[in-house]
Amino acid sequence: MPTNFTVVPVEARADGGQDEGPEQTEAPGPPEGGEPNCPSPGDGNPGENSPFIGSVEVDGERAFERKSMALFEEEMDSNPMVSSLLNKLANYTNLSQGVAEHEEAEDSRRRLARGPGMGTFIGVYLPCLQNILGVILFLRLTWIVGVAGVLEAFLIVSVCCTCTMLTAISMSAIATNGVVPAGGSYYMISRSLGPEFGGAVGLCFYLGTTFAGAMYILGTIEIFLTYISPSAAIVRAEGPGGEATAMLHNMRVYGTCTLALMAAVVFVGVKYVNKLALVFLACVVLSILAIYAGVVKTAFDPPDIPICLLGNRTLSRRSFDVCAKVHAANNGSTTTALWDLFCNGSTASISCDQYFVQNNVTEIQGIPGVVSGVLLDNLWSAYADKGAFVEKRGVPSVPVPDESRAGGLPYVLTDIMTYFTMLVGIYFPSVTGIMAGSNRSGDLKDAQKSIPTGTILAIVTTSFIYLSCIVLFGACIEGVILRDKFGEALQGNLVIGMLAWPSPWVIVIGSFFSTCGAGLQSLTGAPRLLQAIARDGIIPFLQVFGHGKANGEPTWALLLTALICETGILIASLDSVAPILSMFFLMCYMFVNLACALQTLLRTPNWRPRFKYYHWTLSFLGMSLCFALMFVCSWYYALCAMLIAGCIYKYIEYRGAEKEWGDGIRGLSLNAARYALLHVEHGPLHTKNWRPQVLVMLNLDAEQRVKHPRLLSFTSQLKAGKGLTIVGSVLEGTFLDKRADAQQAEENIRALMGTEKAKGFCQLVVSSNLRDGMSHLIQSAGLGGMKHNTVLMAWPEAWKREDGPFSWKNFVDTVRDTTAAQQALLVAKNVDLFPQNQERFSDGHIDVWWIVHDGGLLMLLPFLLRQHKVWRRCQMRIFTVAQVHDNSIQMKKDLQTFLYHLRISAEVEVVEMVENDISAFTYERTLVMEQRSQMLKQMQLSKTEQEREAQLIHDRNTISHSAMAARTQAPSTLDKVQMTWTKEKLVAEKHRHKDAGVSGFRDLFSLKPEWGNLDQSNVRRMHTAVKLNGVVLDKSQDAQLVLLNMPGPPKNRQGDENYMEFLEVLTEGLNRVLLVRGSGREVVTIYS
Repeated sequence: MPTNFTVVPVEARADGGQDEGPEQTEAPGPPEGGEPNCPSPGDGNPGENSPFIGSVEVDGERAFERKSMALFEEEMDSNPMVSSLLNKLANYTNLSQGVAEHEEAEDSRRRLARGPGMGTFIGVYLPCLQNILGVILFLRLTWIVGVAGVLEAFLIVSVCCTCTMLTAISMSAIATNGVVPAGGSYYMISRSLGPEFGGAVGLCFYLGTTFAGAMYILGTIEIFLTYISPSAAIVRAEGPGGEATAMLHNMRVYGTCTLALMAAVVFVGVKYVNKLALVFLACVVLSILAIYAGVVKTAFDPPDIPICLLGNRTLSRRSFDVCAKVHAANNGSTTTALWDLFCNGSTASISCDQYFVQNNVTEIQGIPGVVSGVLLDNLWSAYADKGAFVEKRGVPSVPVPDESRAGGLPYVLTDIMTYFTMLVGIYFPSVTGIMAGSNRSGDLKDAQKSIPTGTILAIVTTSFIYLSCIVLFGACIEGVILRDKFGEALQGNLVIGMLAWPSPWVIVIGSFFSTCGAGLQSLTGAPRLLQAIARDGIIPFLQVFGHGKANGEPTWALLLTALICETGILIASLDSVAPILSMFFLMCYMFVNLACALQTLLRTPNWRPRFKYYHWTLSFLGMSLCFALMFVCSWYYALCAMLIAGCIYKYIEYRGAEKEWGDGIRGLSLNAARYALLHVEHGPLHTKNWRPQVLVMLNLDAEQRVKHPRLLSFTSQLKAGKGLTIVGSVLEGTFLDKRADAQQAEENIRALMGTEKAKGFCQLVVSSNLRDGMSHLIQSAGLGGMKHNTVLMAWPEAWKREDGPFSWKNFVDTVRDTTAAQQALLVAKNVDLFPQNQERFSDGHIDVWWIVHDGGLLMLLPFLLRQHKVWRRCQMRIFTVAQVHDNSIQMKKDLQTFLYHLRISAEVEVVEMVENDISAFTYERTLVMEQRSQMLKQMQLSKTEQEREAQLIHDRNTISHSAMAARTQAPSTLDKVQMTWTKEKLVAEKHRHKDAGVSGFRDLFSLKPEWGNLDQSNVRRMHTAVKLNGVVLDKSQDAQLVLLNMPGPPKNRQGDENYMEFLEVLTEGLNRVLLVRGSGREVVTIYS
């Protein structure tokens, strides 16, 4: 979008605002005493930190010389002026992620004083041309044309070139969407798809580049041993058929030596490799020109290259010269060397090979020329099994029954089994190398323009070369010669070299040096790619490869690259190594297309590529084509490559450093989350989908550390990583004053969540008081349909202190808030005794005391807990209380049936409680409670006095508890618990209570007259708490966890402090207690 800028001078104010000096172009720097070299915020990668915002360098004395800008003094501390920003933009240079070689001082000065960078032709087009045209063109393309035929070979090349063209379009869009440092596809993928995908695909690309080096070295050795100096072989063939094995051993020996030599050259200095790059490129260009010149020459003067056929079988001319059985000499005929190969003597009576006897020897032209019409014979494929004869179609042949393929006969045989998909895997490496331009983006004058133009032009050029060569090879060369991979019928000469003009040695020498240079380039680029990945810090065990020599050369990465490359050389077969690197390159290209499609579909604001000729459908087509080609080439190699990438992905996800690169996967996650949130119903979920979405309320100490970390342990045990978990806390104060404390507290909470493996979100609120902050959390935590339905908090141990950090008023109001919000409430008492995630209970029980129906939450919680390793061996027991008029036997049967339909295994027990008289201990406990409440209301006590009064009350409660313990040891008939009811027992109990009721109360009131003034409602509540506590202690004192129905707070707020006392009495003497208050809706169902 064109944008017009207008620069307007600002007049100085008339009241003394004259400019005192030249205009400052930079914003002020950090104050004295600061750290001038402190890193800017980010992920630690220089390529990701902004070089503009917050990087000010002007001294503080000259910071605000322009009084006309004094209004923006506060902003200048962190944000530069526009003039400074534009100055930095103009002077910004892109430093590559790879390590630049350090040369002598004069070389450094020369680099600093260099002129504009390279243009499209030198910087992108020629490097891509050199990387794309290589070993496959010279050593395998003629063989592919002969085996697959012109039509299928044309299809193979077209599909592969289409794949790279679509990838180049996607790569151009990504490369022009901002500055791309060196690192090429790794940088683009990692910054577009995130560190997990970037690291996985980056390592795959590194492995592909490393195996490409092995392929180029094997190609170099094949050219040397087959076409330049066959006599240099160290290992000789032993017996017939041993040539292939001997060749593999020679390839391993020479390949290892060549690899060591090339690694030494790269270690000594990359500058020598760079200086030879133009020589290698010139060899490639001259070789291609020689091929086209030879094709033109065949139109009017085809070369005389005779091919010897026996019947329709092609013969190898390595061991004979004359293509005939006999030849005339001295008015007679004598046998030839060919006769000696098939027969045991020089006379006709000696036994000969039957096929040799039955068929004639003929001679045809190997390169008949472009106008010979041989193209029609080469249109169709000629796939064959391993060891098959290379035969010419249309030539008569007399078959021989039961022919044994004896070794030593000079036939040209196929060395491997051939089929279409195998040829795709062998050919595809010849179209790789399209990333060469993007890797040099730091050296380009205008990378935004040069990378798309140069890369696409290079692909168009090489595609034309490959496609035209397929047609020309099919039109010029005989089919049997095309299928002769090593030129055996040409006396061991290179097939494509025999076509070239002026000499075959142009192709042989040119291909030798081009493959040698390509191997050096791979050994140069692969270690730097590994070093870039290691320095990003996303894979911890690779960090050692980020170091190198003093000049920055990646020594350790070069050593690892050489070792991996050696494994490819030990394979020793060009045809076996090529599909391996095809997998890694195809995977890399697939993710480049995925990155472009993802960014386009997400429409992120930062996606503004200068290259406009792209579309997400093209990227998706390229991605699909790459994926299909992976399995077409080799399905087992494809699965292995995907397994390697998947393992690396999961490792980075599990152990890798946290990185935020603004990648597309994060944007995709946000879009998916937004879509899901918009489609989640705001109303209550169906009972079958209900699960506890927990809001955990944490308390912090003065140092912003969590007081009860085991509450988070219990959360992770309850959730097992499922559902929503929000960890909330409240800081008292104002946000402006407590911002630093809030950040510290949030960091502490997140660290504890990571330690306790509690997956969820942290939400911290700063409020003027704790009460309002907790209410805000309960109301506003969550988003849309993903809101909490359960609140988990710790029991306030210091609730009797009015000035405590979590007083009883806050607690009771929180209970009321959860009830009003229709949310469940879980209160963990004695939470510091709860188990950590590392602990394991070998036995024990989880006891549920089901007093009132809460929607089934009491049943569901133990089931969820027992899914965790901590509670897995604990058994579940359910206790319910029967009143006087209830049938306890029927209740037990009904409860067992209910649990059976719920698919929950648990022991069931019904406890029957007698309606006995209120004990003296209950009256005394109620009296102490009311006296304490009355005193705190009427007396305006100082803080010290309140603490002293609370301590006195605590002492009295301790004495009362001791009395209760004594009564427990000698229970009276008033507190008797009967487990079985009969009609006679019920009638006798009623009469006994009726006769002794009046006298019993008179006796109690005569002990302390003030008991008669107590609130009878409080007395009844205290009686229930004392009685129920005694029953629970009797049954569940040794349980690992006790779950109890939590009574609701009184409607009259005057009795809130009494409510806390009731809960305290209810849970006294129990180790681990979880008070449960349901939300008022069903959370379990018997239906499927």
